[in-house]
Amino acid sequence: MKLNPTTEQFILHWGEMGTRWGVNRTMAQIHALLFIVGRPMNAEEIVETLGVARSNVSNSIKELQNWRLVKTVPIMGDRRDHFATNDDVWALFKIIAEERMKRELQPTVAFLDNLIASPEFALENENAQKRIKETRDFVQTLSVWANDILKLPVSVMSKVMKLGAGIQKFLK
Repeated sequence: MKLNPTTEQFILHWGEMGTRWGVNRTMAQIHALLFIVGRPMNAEEIVETLGVARSNVSNSIKELQNWRLVKTVPIMGDRRDHFATNDDVWALFKIIAEERMKRELQPTVAFLDNLIASPEFALENENAQKRIKETRDFVQTLSVWANDILKLPVSVMSKVMKLGAGIQKFLK
């Protein structure tokens, strides 16, 4: 598939952003391709369109499936697997946020809880103990807040996010 320049730029930029977010460039580009094209594609089409190795596409699709960002879609009369992503940017945001919380925030809270509960923690100086506890409280608060935000309907979530710092007027 030949991409038009705007679509190509979108996919290339998404790949660059993926690397900044700690995601493999090809994985991010495949996700961007499936999102922007808006239809299921088979692995060969993805290889041809992006000009990347078949093995890289296979590994990236598996990882995208682990992130719940890509699903296999059967196409009548075609034995090959076809892959698609959600076309709703808010649904994708929610999935990515949930996965990052599961992979990053929850393990950090559990680690800090275990650290605080360890006998060695009592031997640590007061300042270090205080900072570790503050860090744990912050990460826990962030995790609870994110969970609450993600439970909101998209219409409400988008309004809350658009409020930004303007939310202060409701808190005074």
